[in-house]
Amino acid sequence: MNPFPPGADEDTPVFVISVAAQLSGLHAQTLRGYDRQGLVSPGRTSGGGRRYSMRDIALLREVQRLSQEDGVNLAGIKRIIELENEVDALRDRIAQLTEEIAAAYAAAEQAAAAIHRSYRNDLVPVRQQTALVVWRPQPRR
Repeated sequence: MNPFPPGADEDTPVFVISVAAQLSGLHAQTLRGYDRQGLVSPGRTSGGGRRYSMRDIALLREVQRLSQEDGVNLAGIKRIIELENEVDALRDRIAQLTEEIAAAYAAAEQAAAAIHRSYRNDLVPVRQQTALVVWRPQPRR
């Protein structure tokens, strides 16, 4: 069962800053600071208001955990987030290339099969005869 409204998913920005602060366990000012520093970038309304998605809430919780439990400073957290995003992008690219390779391989197999089906069996005449060859070694000198 999808816990989101119809047409929405975990990336849909739906929560105002006060709700996001409550869901993440952080103060609204902290969320504003994280936004200014580029740690968590919520969506924006046409009027400029912040709207947070469930993915943003999870990221806010991770930023808090890294900061409080692991003692990572905000610059380190930002770098960790950047690297995780890069790894995700690379995984997506690998999956895309794997699909392209599989499609190319399947197309090559189909082309080879079509070529083999097009062979004519009567192109090379074969004479049906039998020959006997006797080998006689030369005497040694």
